[in-house]
Amino acid sequence: MTETETDIAASPFLHLPDLPNLRDAGAGVYRPGLLFRSASLNRLTPEGVARFAELGVRTVIDLRSLVEVENWPDPELGPDVRYVHLPMLPDPATTDRAWPEDQAALYPFMAETGGMAIVAAVRALSAGSPVLVHCAVGKDRTGLTVAVLQTLAGLTEAEVVADFLRSNVGLGLDKGPVPYYDEAGVERLSRPVDELHLRSALARIHDLHGSLDAYLLNHGATEAELAALRALGPS
Repeated sequence: MTETETDIAASPFLHLPDLPNLRDAGAGVYRPGLLFRSASLNRLTPEGVARFAELGVRTVIDLRSLVEVENWPDPELGPDVRYVHLPMLPDPATTDRAWPEDQAALYPFMAETGGMAIVAAVRALSAGSPVLVHCAVGKDRTGLTVAVLQTLAGLTEAEVVADFLRSNVGLGLDKGPVPYYDEAGVERLSRPVDELHLRSALARIHDLHGSLDAYLLNHGATEAELAALRALGPS
């Protein structure tokens, strides 16, 4: 295990009421307190919002669909927090590209459709102020986005995968799928994240664009933003 893997493994989950899988995804990667990840913020109580403010987050990137946001909006986090909603997956109401139900198919699909959302996270983080990335559960859409950000910081794919898999513990999925109700009130299963799925998404990015940098540049990132982000490593 490398020193970076040790740092990631030692990074504790941050316990905040009604905010599952909250953790500093930049520990051992970027400066501590710069990149956070979590599930949806919609269940935060006023007390939770006050405690959330203590993290110092200045930009929230919400990767959920419009329907999810309309049903479960994030709370008002105050004038110092910029909220950016940019869905990572196409809106089923406006496109015929349905989200794959199968996780093995979902990950490369996210790589194909999520470029602009991932670039929004790159742009926000490259500015150097604390960012939180979330989706609904905080494992798939958020997992791929954070994996890209960590790869840009210089982590190996094995190190990125090791951190990605920690969501299973953070969400109680380490013993198998957990039932939940979606935005339409339909009971579904939240499935554990899988190493092969993440690797397939990263491979799809390379298949389509040749490199991670090209993928981001082709979706609107600039060379200056990528350089600024890479300069944010631990001092």
